[in-house]
Amino acid sequence: MSDDAQAAAGTAEAQGPVEISPDLARQIENKREDLFEKFEIRDEFPSEVLAEAEERIEDVQTEIQDELEERRDLRDRATWTTDPVDAQDFDDAISVEERDDEYVLWVHIADVSHYVHPDSAMWEEAIERGNTVYLPGYTIHMLPPVLAETVCSLVPEEDRLAHTVEMHLDKEDLGYESIDIYKSVIHSNERLTYKETEDRLDDEGAPLHDEMSLVFDIADRMHEQRKEEGSLVLNPRRDRAHTIIEECMLKANKAVTHELMWSRGVEAVYRVHPQPSPDEWDEALREIQELDGVSIPGDAWDDPRKAVNATLEQAPERQLGKIQWAVMKVMPRAKYMNDPFGGHHALNFEIYGHFTSPIRRMSDLVNHWIVYKNDVPEALVDLCDHASDKQKDGETAEREYRNYLEEVGLDPDAVNNRGIEIVESDE
Repeated sequence: MSDDAQAAAGTAEAQGPVEISPDLARQIENKREDLFEKFEIRDEFPSEVLAEAEERIEDVQTEIQDELEERRDLRDRATWTTDPVDAQDFDDAISVEERDDEYVLWVHIADVSHYVHPDSAMWEEAIERGNTVYLPGYTIHMLPPVLAETVCSLVPEEDRLAHTVEMHLDKEDLGYESIDIYKSVIHSNERLTYKETEDRLDDEGAPLHDEMSLVFDIADRMHEQRKEEGSLVLNPRRDRAHTIIEECMLKANKAVTHELMWSRGVEAVYRVHPQPSPDEWDEALREIQELDGVSIPGDAWDDPRKAVNATLEQAPERQLGKIQWAVMKVMPRAKYMNDPFGGHHALNFEIYGHFTSPIRRMSDLVNHWIVYKNDVPEALVDLCDHASDKQKDGETAEREYRNYLEEVGLDPDAVNNRGIEIVESDE
């Protein structure tokens, strides 16, 4: 979240929740129910799934102590999480170290597959749901919150089970010198918001300042490197905190799926993004070029992704949304597939997949299981198709819900940031 967004959120909170009448509240609830039925979104969890989740949060610390015999103990390594101010669970954490001839970057991911596995009712429910759906002011979770927000959340000052991606990076080109993926036990020192991370970067005497400064320098270089290599960057003006998280998660996701394909040669849930046709790209670039105050640099036209990147960096703030929309209109939808061939066009990655969000995406959870067991679940093609369909359904439901809120006179962002309070009329 940018500083401006943080400030806006703070203002929204100061204003209090959005007030609506009981009648409008019923209409909104009915609209949600209609969307749930239309897109087959499961809101309530079956009783056996909830009971299983409750059972898995018993004797947590005893279980973690028992697991230490089989896992790497990383509890002494400086580690922290960075998430939005209103995040309810924390599924990724970072550690970093500079050595004489390399950087070492650790991305620790909540070990959801330790609790949610193919023999569990929670796994079946997660597979069916596909992902967490975020509507303004209302969340439909993939996993029972009692599990996701406790043992699967990398909360500060508590030991947690994690799946760690340890990447040794060459200091010159930041290429992978080695990749190691293993089960671990970590102890997060702090839970930081994006705003707090920005503050730490500015304060040389703050805890974790040196580690955060180092990882930002690495992430900033990775970001620039991606752009030079042709990765599309639709939001080039992100703050330092977002740059750290985005680049570290991309690096970890890429490392895992490269390991699965090149080192193991196994099927997995890969993320494939087809490219627009040349005519579609030409259409988008013409639309961008015609915007007031916008000009595509002459040396960038040969590669549409680089042309968009260069234009966004120079364009007036008022035109950024229109440029982004011109690109999004011609972009095919990314999909999950059991092989990576075709690559990820927007990122310009030959191989890519998801691993860093197993609390909210079924694709990541399945990949955790494949990495751990080196065993591919049955009907993987069907799982990939289902994950793609459910992601599309969730995004469409969110769009229709936002449009509905606007139709009844509500600001979806205000509803999301401030919540709703039902008030009776004085009349």
